[in-house]
Amino acid sequence: MAAIAAAADEAKLESFLQWLQANGADLRGCTIRSCGGGKGFGVFSTAAPEPGSTDGVVVVVPLDLAITPMRVLQDPLVGPRCRALLEEGRVDDRLLVMLFLMAERRRPGSLWKPYLDMLPSTFGSSLWFSEEELAELEGTTLYRATVIQRKSLQSSFDEKVKGIVEELLHVDESASSPEVLFEDFLWANSIFWTRALNIPLPHSYVFPGSCGDQQTRTNDDVCDSSLLTHQETDITAKDSIADENSKSSNTESIWVEGLIPGIDFCNHNVKALATWEVDSVGNATGVPASMYLMLADKSSVEAGAEIYINYGNKGNEELLYLYGFVVDNNPDDYLMVHYPVEALRQIQSADIKMRLLEIQKGELRCLLPRSLLDNGFFGIRSGEDKDDKKSISPFSSYSWSGQRKVPSYLHKIVFPQEFLSTLRTIAMQEHEIENVASLLEEVGSSEDREPSDAEIQSAVWEVCGDQGALGLLVDLLRVKMAELEEGTGPEASDSQLLEQFYSLDSEDCTSGSDENNKDKSKINIHSCIIYRRGQKQLTRLFLREAEYLLELSGKEQT
Repeated sequence: MAAIAAAADEAKLESFLQWLQANGADLRGCTIRSCGGGKGFGVFSTAAPEPGSTDGVVVVVPLDLAITPMRVLQDPLVGPRCRALLEEGRVDDRLLVMLFLMAERRRPGSLWKPYLDMLPSTFGSSLWFSEEELAELEGTTLYRATVIQRKSLQSSFDEKVKGIVEELLHVDESASSPEVLFEDFLWANSIFWTRALNIPLPHSYVFPGSCGDQQTRTNDDVCDSSLLTHQETDITAKDSIADENSKSSNTESIWVEGLIPGIDFCNHNVKALATWEVDSVGNATGVPASMYLMLADKSSVEAGAEIYINYGNKGNEELLYLYGFVVDNNPDDYLMVHYPVEALRQIQSADIKMRLLEIQKGELRCLLPRSLLDNGFFGIRSGEDKDDKKSISPFSSYSWSGQRKVPSYLHKIVFPQEFLSTLRTIAMQEHEIENVASLLEEVGSSEDREPSDAEIQSAVWEVCGDQGALGLLVDLLRVKMAELEEGTGPEASDSQLLEQFYSLDSEDCTSGSDENNKDKSKINIHSCIIYRRGQKQLTRLFLREAEYLLELSGKEQT
């Protein structure tokens, strides 16, 4: 069975490479092949670059091969209906691409068939987890996010997606007509979010008529104002991968999310060897309107080495949710801490506090990157002299009357002041609310206006200090730790499980279909353990910082 599957994969790969070449793509210094171990495909360097290829360019793909919203609207079969759906507001540009992927996957005559055949059919992201695998995430933020997103996708499929795709399939009589399933939508959603790039398309490529560009085949009307408006105001939601890997020098670009066959087989590494760029006129590659992959330092890349790009500085929570993998001891890991909205509604003087938070634009949640710990009491820089930072106190703008002494531990606080301001407001006692109101009345009576957010923060800190906020923060972190440990045990238990995984790792490799499924489940559970252990570790470390701050605050409270 394994040999048959391997042969089938090899045939698909050969067909895909031939398709790339036939459609103008040029693999100059690399190839695409299996990464082994059930890890899918990747881009690998070949022998030393040929003479003349001194620029480090290893692959060039014409933009005409990209699957973008504009290309969907161009399609002779489904384009007109898709344009109507877009103009009616029933779909946005991202959903448009997903619907197109679902329909094209069933069209035997699809231009992209060799490419679509190469794409994975399942994923290791948490949205694809079995109930058993998902249970490994109980107590984490990712567990809640996954459950909510699954319900949202299912609702979207039932109410809209299923009917639209079936309608698009009826346009093409050659397309297969089995019932469209939720798994088809889940697949298209995962393909988009794991592979789409934020592409700075040259203005002349999108609007060829306006610049007299004869090199592209795009219709003048493929990108109407409704599509452009959405793209220009929402170009960062994918985290784009563009910020880390694209160095396009086009001064006039229109950012569009899309899939670039070939380049999208690059896997992630924080020490990426390559970046991608758009060549609008062909100066860098000789291929106008193309995207190319370029090695940052081709001299350091050996033949046969995998060529990576950087997906961005992402924590394990985001990596597992979107891409289905994690990084052990991830330096970009973070902890999400939040105060529940339901609890806020039930506290004493809830209406007053909610109003104060509204004026302050108070955030009920915050991200705590691992890197913040470096500057804390127990961090790697804990012994450094911070006297220079005391002079730039964030409380310099908070001082109302100067009666409250700036705490000595100020330069060691690793928690964002915006979040602490929110917690100070929530933790206020009745008498403190009255005192804050008295201070704020001075502003209203003297200038006949409502106090600003900075003035509210100043008044709250003047009256309350840090004791209540830090006490609340400690409580939140303790509750988070209890939730994390409730179903899966303490951090030490996860470390023991990982040791068992590592000890067995040398024995396992994929074989038959059933064994392959077992291996995938094992990989998923292994990823869950790494992620949740990291969450427990971060909670423990931030809790230690918060508890120590609370102790110091108690000693200095006036």
